[in-house]
Order: sequence, then C-alpha cells, then structure tokens
Amino acid sequence: MISLLPVQEELGRQPTELQLVTNVVLALLRSRQPSAWELVDAVETKVHIKTRWLLPFALKDLACDDRLVNAQRSYCEGVLKSGDLTAALCGLEAPRKEITSTIDLLLRQSAVYRRSAQFQEMLDFVARFREYAPFNNMLVRTQMPTCSYYATEKDWLGKFGRQLIEDARPLLILAPMHPVMLVYDVDQTTGKTLPKQITDFAKFEGDWKLEWLEMLIENAGLRDRISVSFKPLSTTYAGFATIARGDDGWKMRIAIHNALDGPSRFGVLCHELAHIYLGHLGSDKDHWWPSRKELSHRTVEIEAESVAFLVTARKGLTGASARYVSGHLGDNPIPQSVSLDLVGKMSGRIERMTLEKLTARK
Repeated sequence: MISLLPVQEELGRQPTELQLVTNVVLALLRSRQPSAWELVDAVETKVHIKTRWLLPFALKDLACDDRLVNAQRSYCEGVLKSGDLTAALCGLEAPRKEITSTIDLLLRQSAVYRRSAQFQEMLDFVARFREYAPFNNMLVRTQMPTCSYYATEKDWLGKFGRQLIEDARPLLILAPMHPVMLVYDVDQTTGKTLPKQITDFAKFEGDWKLEWLEMLIENAGLRDRISVSFKPLSTTYAGFATIARGDDGWKMRIAIHNALDGPSRFGVLCHELAHIYLGHLGSDKDHWWPSRKELSHRTVEIEAESVAFLVTARKGLTGASARYVSGHLGDNPIPQSVSLDLVGKMSGRIERMTLEKLTARK
C-alpha cells in the first residue's frame, strides 16, 4: 500500500488538501472497503468538512494509480461511478453528520455489538419493526440497546392511547423530506395496557406469498440485468451467484437449487442478490453496484446472510440465518471489514424490490 505523506515530508513541503484526502482513502483501504458514506465521514473527521468535495478527484487519481492492486483501483472507480458518492456528498440516504455518523461507525464504537450474541440480537431487533426501514431500526438500536418497541408521539397516542412521560427521551431516525424524526421507546410512555401486537412482537407469523419471489426476480432481471434460474445443484449448494459471460445482455447470473420450496428459494435469492449488490463479485461495467472483491470469505458470508435474514424476517419468515451467521462468527468479534452500513442499505433495497416494479436503469 502506498503512502503520500512521507514523500511530502522528505521534500520539506506540507501536503496539499487533496493529498490529505487521498491518504485518508488509502488508510481505509488497508483494512476494508468502506461505503461512500464512510469515506465522506472519514474525510470530514480527519481533514475538514470542506475537503469532502475533493473525494471525487482523489478517487479518480487512485483509480488510475498503478501502485494500487487491481481490486483497489476497481473499488475506487466503482465508488466514483456508482452514484453512491454523489448521494453521500449530498447527504442522501445517510444520517446527517451533526446528528450521528454512519451506522457502521456507531456500531464500531460500541464494542457490545462486535460480540456474536449481541450482533444477532441487534439483527433480530432490526427485523422486527417492519413499518420502519432497516437503517432506521439500526439507528434506534444503537441509541438505546434496551429498546423493545418504538413509535412516534402521534402513533403512541392515536394507535395505542398512550402519552409520553415527563422528560421522555427521544430517539432520532431519518424521515423522508425531513432531516430527522423523533420516536420514543415504549418505556417512555404511559396509558392503556399494551396490545398483544407489541407484547408478542418478537413472534414472526404470516403466510408465504409467491409474488414476493416473482417481483424480486422480475426486478433483478429487468432493472439490473441479473438472470435468475432454478436448476439441479449438488446437495452442498443451495444457490450461487456469478458474473455473466457472453453477449446476451446479462450482467450477473444466479442459480438456485430447484428442489427447494418457495420460502427457501426466496431466502437463497436474497442471499445471492446481497452478494452482488454488496460488491462481493466486483462491479459491472456500468458501476451499478460497488466493487469490494478483497473481502474475506467470512466477511462476505456474514454480510450476505445478514441481509437475507433482515429481508426474510421482516416478511415474517423464519430460517437458519442466525445459525449460519454463528457458524462464521464462532466466539470471535464481528470482523472490522463487515460493513453494517451497507447491510442496512442493501436489505432496504432488496425489500423494496419485493414490493413494487422498479424502472430499468439506463
């Protein structure tokens, strides 16, 4: 890995702001392949908030720098062209800095979530609240680890006949068209007896719906040019994703064992799509998703199955995700290379793909 600062010091000159931003990116690439939002946050924290706008120039230079390995150059190019960096620089799809940093940084500062059992508890919590986006559920959990159920002041009063106690402590989540929204834990309210839907909210129930799978396959194909097929596979493979070869217009291909039932097919498809959207197979030529190919097998499986767990559990389905993740964790901490920021974002993307037909990308 290269470093520009020592070169400047040897020449007796102070590094420019662009070089400082470049060094921040290089430092992150030594250990992980972060999201665009993490890059922006790191530059603002370690250099200056105004230098965030130099990130595109730094990434452009690094994408052409022969001193980096190919995977690192591809990562820089992917972040630059995917649209994520533009969204991050504009403050879209991520908490504003004056309120909180990205979910990744929050969780990394809280060591409790880096232990296997607590990490699975956090995933359970995120999956339970289906009225809110996964990213917002992660924000609530990090602000109040003991939270069991939350809602806005209006919903507590209108839906449950409960009022906020004096000096109730608010929690912050992101809201469409507004910077933040205030919500409150159930312990911050008083009033009518809680309904069973809250006291038993940890139980997942509900019928399997074939349209979830059909809509997900249709959106993957028409929107992202990802081919999904069902075919006989070996007993050790439920499914796999790979780069598409040939000139038939597909970017990626997913194969799923045709012996699986509907809910199992849906869960496996969520897992394999997560591998693609999280950049585990690298980016495509149009950079519709990131390039994060240097991650370990342990990291990519934890990330992909965490996404699959969140999507399926929020649909009311139960499965073996927790055991699968546990197998890759053991008694070890969550790897620093696991991006919970992207886990939250990609689970929200796949969930939306099961609900409505999305327009094709250009």
